[in-house]
Amino acid sequence: MDKQLATILFESLASGVRLDVFRLLAKHAPTGLVAGEISSLLALPPTNLSFHLKAMTHAGLVGVTQEGRYQRYRANLTVMQDLIVYLTAECCAGHPEQCFESQSTSVLSDTDTNPSPSDQIDSYL
Repeated sequence: MDKQLATILFESLASGVRLDVFRLLAKHAPTGLVAGEISSLLALPPTNLSFHLKAMTHAGLVGVTQEGRYQRYRANLTVMQDLIVYLTAECCAGHPEQCFESQSTSVLSDTDTNPSPSDQIDSYL
């Protein structure tokens, strides 16, 4: 993956609705969902959902197949995994497995409760 593709993927996810859609499709992997199911589960108007699905499909985050009158959408988990690898490739001098090991150990030893997302972000800054 290169910087340009990573940027396109992040731009495609730069919406709360699109994050919700991707997470829902990931939850329903590998079968995916038809557009009407996504619309119902997320309480989104079909026209609004269609706009977001088109952008995500164009970016390659979501795949679509025609099933009769319906279109089935699936999260492209391979692309998301590639994006994660791209983001962490240089972690710990090229050994990202060390970063994840030390991070999970320090989080577990620092607190018995789950830190809030803002606490987690602050700890990295």
